Amino acid sequence: MLRVDLKKIRPQAVAGALAVTLLALFVPIAPVAAQGVAAVRGLPDFTDLVEQVGPSVVNIRTLEKVRPNDAAGNGVDEDMQEFFRRFFGVPMPNAPRQSPRPNRPQEEEQPRGVGSGFVLTADGFILTNAHVVDGADEVIVTLTDKREFKAKLIGADKRSDVAVVKIEATGLPAVKVGDVSRLKVGEWVMAIGSPFGLENSVTAGIVSAKQRDTGDYLPFIQTDVAINPGNSGGPLINMRGEVVGINSQIYSRSGGYMGVSFAIPIDEAIRASDQLRASGRVTRGRIGVQIDQVTKDVAESIGLGKPRGALVRGVEGGSPADKAGVEAGDIITRFDGKAIDKAADLPRLVGNTKPGTRSTLTVFRRGGTKDIGIVIGEVEPDKPARKAVDREEKPKPGVALQLLGLSVSELAEAQKKELKIRGGVKVDAATDGAARAGLREGDVIVQIANTEVANVKEFEAAVTRLDKNKPVNVLYRRGEWAQYALIRPAR
Repeated sequence: MLRVDLKKIRPQAVAGALAVTLLALFVPIAPVAAQGVAAVRGLPDFTDLVEQVGPSVVNIRTLEKVRPNDAAGNGVDEDMQEFFRRFFGVPMPNAPRQSPRPNRPQEEEQPRGVGSGFVLTADGFILTNAHVVDGADEVIVTLTDKREFKAKLIGADKRSDVAVVKIEATGLPAVKVGDVSRLKVGEWVMAIGSPFGLENSVTAGIVSAKQRDTGDYLPFIQTDVAINPGNSGGPLINMRGEVVGINSQIYSRSGGYMGVSFAIPIDEAIRASDQLRASGRVTRGRIGVQIDQVTKDVAESIGLGKPRGALVRGVEGGSPADKAGVEAGDIITRFDGKAIDKAADLPRLVGNTKPGTRSTLTVFRRGGTKDIGIVIGEVEPDKPARKAVDREEKPKPGVALQLLGLSVSELAEAQKKELKIRGGVKVDAATDGAARAGLREGDVIVQIANTEVANVKEFEAAVTRLDKNKPVNVLYRRGEWAQYALIRPAR
């Protein structure tokens, strides 16, 4: 405990200290109070937004038609009864007699699921998720004023998970569509929907990330807004009362909310909905390439610098890319002047391009860039990859075996034709550095250290010129797939 000897302190000092203490106690009260009020006033208030946007949000119920199970009514399996009649010629033992029911309904409707949606136009077009209405025989839309309508499905696009339904109504309160490019990470957003069938439930949170790649076609908006089953198809709303996304997915181990929710950006959704309303389907562009990410090691080894672009692993025969001259091993860095930062950017940009459009690809090939003109095709089912034709050749050891662990042989003309390549060498054995890099017997090497090789002689010559202290990049084919490998030479 601190003890103070008052006898040693002058009265003037005591009085001064007391005055300072009192001043410190009372003077800050006003600023602190003012700060507290300001902080409270600065918190988001969603009441106006709910009143503004709430009437535009709808509940969507789906029904499916099922055949009634007669066995459920009498406990007897009809198939078993038929079995006894056909094979024994007698009725099934202890089977109750069935009275004829000429007016029995052939089908009955049962509830299938519940979701959300929102009014896109005043004349009854409603936007929701494709998975909300998928497989439904009937769609029922309920407005906030409790009016119910049977909705007509205009179109659904599973790839973007966007669907448009139409109800026969006018004067509906349509939402305002926002600008996703203005949306910032950390910004407050709100969701309205029907989680677990509870209509017009409001939840709020912040934007956790933008352009979140989950492996789907679209770059999602990630939020920590509480989204649960039934919220699907409802709007994600910014503080200006504008819809910036459609709540579509959640990350969950239990099936419920875990703090990670995903929304379809509204600009992508509107683009899909416009096509659905116009033609009932969404058309997307394609160029016919299989792509992969560019790793840091590969980017540095081939002179690309930082990892960027989309590595072309394969080119589909007869596709727009094939006709334009795109080659396996090319790295597409730009599409119509727009930078490709990661591989997933390319299919999104190409997919949003109208089929038949003339576009330009910028590719990085053998140390330099090149612009290639291409006519965009239309998305079609992927074609299965064909296997390369294997030919038995005796290994030809040389400097490549000692330095890289590679034993190669000449490539048969039939295999060149099958793979649609001008040349290359076939890997007969991969050991040491080559094996560690992922190469294996049967692979076809078409390029080493940014140099094309047409045969074993050119391959061995390229190997002799390598810097034995640096890793070397090798472009190889495995069937129709092309990939880079980085081999570290033996010392």
